[in-house]
Amino acid sequence: MDTLKFKTTINCGACVAKVTPVLNEQENVKNWSVDTENPDKILTVEGENIDDNELVKSLSKIGYKAEKI
Repeated sequence: MDTLKFKTTINCGACVAKVTPVLNEQENVKNWSVDTENPDKILTVEGENIDDNELVKSLSKIGYKAEKI
């Protein structure tokens, strides 16, 4: 299983609720979480053969930035 990490602009519980449907419909994503306590708001995504560019584009469409780290 691959684990990818992204620096994001997902700041709070309401933000997490907004991105939940987008992340849940991503192909090959098994688990994900956002550390809103971390200053970089780290999104951790686990799965197989995840298309990180597609994930970043999907978040961008709903107003969030994500940068792979």
